[in-house]
Amino acid sequence: MLAAEIYGEKQIRMIDVEEPTLGDSSGGDIIFQPELACLCGSDLLYFEADNPAYKPEIGHSLHEMIGTVVDTNGSRFQIGDQVLCVPYRQMGLQERFVCTEKQAIPVDTRPDIREALLAQPLGTVLFATRRLPNLLGLNVAVIGQGPMGQLWNCTLAQLGCRQIVGVDLNAERLKVSPQMGATATLQVSADQSDEEIAAAVQKVLGGQKPDLVIECVGHREQVVNLCFEICKEHGSVFFFGVPTQALQQISLFKLFWKNITLYASVVPDFEIDFPLAMRWIAEGRVDVSPIITHHMQLKDIQEAFDIFSQRQDGALKVFLDFPVRNA
Repeated sequence: MLAAEIYGEKQIRMIDVEEPTLGDSSGGDIIFQPELACLCGSDLLYFEADNPAYKPEIGHSLHEMIGTVVDTNGSRFQIGDQVLCVPYRQMGLQERFVCTEKQAIPVDTRPDIREALLAQPLGTVLFATRRLPNLLGLNVAVIGQGPMGQLWNCTLAQLGCRQIVGVDLNAERLKVSPQMGATATLQVSADQSDEEIAAAVQKVLGGQKPDLVIECVGHREQVVNLCFEICKEHGSVFFFGVPTQALQQISLFKLFWKNITLYASVVPDFEIDFPLAMRWIAEGRVDVSPIITHHMQLKDIQEAFDIFSQRQDGALKVFLDFPVRNA
């Protein structure tokens, strides 16, 4: 069978590997066969292969996927069940792999399968919001309007935030933001100072500073200091984007003197967050379809990663069809 190998910086290919087996486990594992997957910004930490904390291994990197249980030694699923599965350490870029049944949930058949798959990233946002106090009536700035920033927009709108300002360098992404719940957008440039951007956000908010700032950029650019600058005194900053191993020159001075509360989150709950996200999508509480931009084949994996990492052609969520083995 095939599995991915990142064999150089931004170079990926599929190679032959042995089929997985369940072995003599005491139970609770499945062999999962992906059918549909989509790329995430955290996969780029491996694809770009420039960070020692994220050393690529065979199977890196993919973790948002729906497929079929083709074998099991557990009791939660039956062979043939369609599930949303999150593989161990994002090593899901394989035609089949072993995973604990605890990291899979049933797929709701009501929405389009691509929308159902977005329950995985949406679930990470729902988990993050459970760490925050009541959001009703707050003004929020979401820094970064990639796929995760867009899912924050729709979640914040659903939970009753008053104003949601989407901030990004990319004009194409900002066109999508109002469809996902942003009440206003702000395009910034790389040569603007943090103080200039903060003033622009305040202007958009009618002279107010945001109660909450979501950092949704992550490893590619470090904008946490910008978030501290934008946030009001006694406000909150949520560091949601996946960081590199070490962030340089964080301004704890600003954090301290503004009495800012800093939040972070990782590893959602499979019993709460992913099922709830699936339910939100299936019931139409949120519309995630605007961020579905590309649908490609596994054989085109290099092109898919290139389009996603370089943000070509308005790319937000890039989906991949896996070849399905006949039973």
